[in-house]
Amino acid sequence: MKLATFAHDGTTSAGVIAEDRIHAIPGVTVLSLVERGLPAALEAGEKAIRTSEPLALGEVKLLPPLSPPSMRDFVAFEEHVEGVVRAINGTDIVVPEWYDAPTFYFTNPHTLLGHGDPVEFPSASNVRDFELEVAVVVSGAGRSLSVEQARNHVFGYTILNDWSARDLQSREMKVSLGPAKGKDFANSLGPCLVTADELERFRDDAGFLDLWCSAEVNGVEVGNDLLSNMGWTFESMIAYASRDAAVDSGDVLGSGTTGHGGCLAELWGRRGEQDPPPLQEGDVVTLTVEGIGSLTNVVATASPAPELPAVRRRSAADTRAQHLAQRATP
Repeated sequence: MKLATFAHDGTTSAGVIAEDRIHAIPGVTVLSLVERGLPAALEAGEKAIRTSEPLALGEVKLLPPLSPPSMRDFVAFEEHVEGVVRAINGTDIVVPEWYDAPTFYFTNPHTLLGHGDPVEFPSASNVRDFELEVAVVVSGAGRSLSVEQARNHVFGYTILNDWSARDLQSREMKVSLGPAKGKDFANSLGPCLVTADELERFRDDAGFLDLWCSAEVNGVEVGNDLLSNMGWTFESMIAYASRDAAVDSGDVLGSGTTGHGGCLAELWGRRGEQDPPPLQEGDVVTLTVEGIGSLTNVVATASPAPELPAVRRRSAADTRAQHLAQRATP
């Protein structure tokens, strides 16, 4: 089943997509359906298909499928890491620590965009990039889950575009922290949330989803890959995210960027030049994932942000010594 959040005639509704039409599911949000669990969500969707008057998809505006309480983004494709490492330091050597666990960072759930929305890159960025990912949506709270237990917390999947301002990202990560402002200005989700049962037919014997993924810029394909080339399953990612911590309903976990041109930076690393060039204002980026659909956005530029004051430089040791001297004076 394909669940969506859409706007129509000034109202926002949850809905279920069936045969290029969308049926409203009254009185709920997609997040509340996720909180109820997969069986209850499927029942609500089936009832809506039977009883709700459908709208053509062309008549509605698709919004991000849900408003997640948190978003984690993993880096699960070795080929992507090899290409990006080559862009940074000229080698394709993946650090040994990458193989130890499915590493992730937290990103911003408050800057979500939907299908068709413009993506406003920071005006200070000139090296703009997309990232082709699939995200799993969690249902039910859990802590220190096993991989087997995590399987029961998979509600469904959607496409994630983890937009990247590579020049900002490069500067800030030299501090050995981040990414931050190179990433948190925008994430696109959509066009819908496909329930886990619908994609079971793509699952291979090792537990990976054998889905074909592709990325286009202005109608020209620049990358493609199989989702099953991930190093870890989504269940492993959920289990790791919950280790000594917690996951809860609606949490979004991104797969990380696919290989073989899942982003421009990987191609730049492999080719030794910025070919294709960084995204420009007006470029149209479309990500397509088998069994889920296509997610399209247009590149735009945000208004310049206010300037920050320069860093205050001072000797911490001197100021502590002055403070202690003052305290010691009768």
